[in-house]
Amino acid sequence: MITTARDGAVLRITIDRPDRRNSLDHSMIDTMTATLTAAASDDSLRAVAITGAGGDFCAGADWIATNSTGGRPRSGNLVRRIPHGAHRIIELVATIQLPVVSAVKGWAVGLGCNLALAADFTVAEHGATFWEPFLSRGFSPDSGATWLLPRLAGLARAKRMLLLGEKITGTQAADWGLIHDAVPADDVDAVADALLTQLVAGPTVALGLAKQAIAYGQHATLGQSMNQELFNLELACRTSDFKEGLAAFREQRDPDFQGR
Repeated sequence: MITTARDGAVLRITIDRPDRRNSLDHSMIDTMTATLTAAASDDSLRAVAITGAGGDFCAGADWIATNSTGGRPRSGNLVRRIPHGAHRIIELVATIQLPVVSAVKGWAVGLGCNLALAADFTVAEHGATFWEPFLSRGFSPDSGATWLLPRLAGLARAKRMLLLGEKITGTQAADWGLIHDAVPADDVDAVADALLTQLVAGPTVALGLAKQAIAYGQHATLGQSMNQELFNLELACRTSDFKEGLAAFREQRDPDFQGR
């Protein structure tokens, strides 16, 4: 199941199915999609945390559970279903105008791997395992793998993971630029929480606009990106946090941003 908890201005989402390495069945994917959709319009939130219960982050989509209904599905079943499920989760994590922090222990596989890569900041234990097993199972990659990996790690490394099925550790993932940091297992939660504390104290609207502009810039020219920055700057300058930032600068103190 997917469990959620409010921790001040942080929404904590836990993938809680440790007996299946936190693999996601249809109902869990639907719940996670609905949870992230609601979070996107919740003005009281300032960050989202995603973790896995037990010793693993997420072993991806549970293909056994999702294909156990019997009978052959109608042609086009995946094309109809996946955009509203696994793909929608990745889109929401990547585009929600709140910073998303994930903490990875153990396995991050397939959809679980891509969920970690789509987060704004992922902290993993040194010995965590990131794996894209699609080709070894006989089907092509999904859930944003072919978009995320080349942009984060480059084509050669993306092909090693996607075409050869190479598993990499948390340490390698950090070295390759796939994630924010790799730390000892006992420090993962503390480092992730420190990031959340920093992000929650930031100018939430401007953070969201900056995240949006970074994503836009991945498929835009320099001129287009700077034009987008202008519109975002216009919005950011109308926030209370902008006024507080200027006041703090004038008064030579730390700003007290309220996320408004």
